[in-house]
Amino acid sequence: MIGNWSVAHFRARFGRAAGRSALASPAPVTHGLITLCCLLFLLSPAAGLNPAYSAGEELIAAQQAYFHRWGVVPAELFEGAPRAVLTPATALFVHGSWVHLLGNMLFLYVFGAMTEERMGRVQFTLFYLGCGYLALLGYAAANDDSTQSLVGASGAISAVLGAFLFLFPGARVTSLLPFLLFLPLRFPAWVVLPFWAALQWVAAGRATQGPGVAYLAHLVGFGLGFGYAWARFGRPTRVKAAPAPAPEGENQP
Repeated sequence: MIGNWSVAHFRARFGRAAGRSALASPAPVTHGLITLCCLLFLLSPAAGLNPAYSAGEELIAAQQAYFHRWGVVPAELFEGAPRAVLTPATALFVHGSWVHLLGNMLFLYVFGAMTEERMGRVQFTLFYLGCGYLALLGYAAANDDSTQSLVGASGAISAVLGAFLFLFPGARVTSLLPFLLFLPLRFPAWVVLPFWAALQWVAAGRATQGPGVAYLAHLVGFGLGFGYAWARFGRPTRVKAAPAPAPEGENQP
């Protein structure tokens, strides 16, 4: 769940020379994914708004059935059931709570736009779905006896972060640090995102079985995203700032 990250990033800018915010970049696939996830959530029992699912214990039962049907259940996935093979894809569009949904969509909104613009719409779509599927599959393989349902787009969004790090290492990311009283500070992506990955590594080592954040899926997705960007694009995109004009008195004749 991206919303549980210790460092919250609300805006990224591709260097001062680029002159445009990631939030303003044309990104129809990113916006479409966000819209689809939000609509599916509002119609699902997880939102608690659909009167068709009643309330109380009936609502809880409906939520559990919903997560079990569309989420990844590792113990079932490796039994070879045809339906279960599709769940690492369907789980990318299922979220367990409002916080889960809003946290994930915020990060996709911020980091997805520039990544999509760099890759192109079709490539970004295949990248998002493929890396998201493999991230959840990797988590399931490491917990193949678990009967807990795993849902959420965190693995795919982590892949977007990995690709973003490679493609735009110098992008300035505004971060809110809890231990600094949530003061907004700006750091380059090559500082913030590896720090986040290190936090996921530590958290994954301490994680126990049962409901919670799938830190391992974050790590797998992040590694896949970075590796794909490295293999596909070869080197990070760099923006060179234009040299400042010389003062009038220093102009050459």
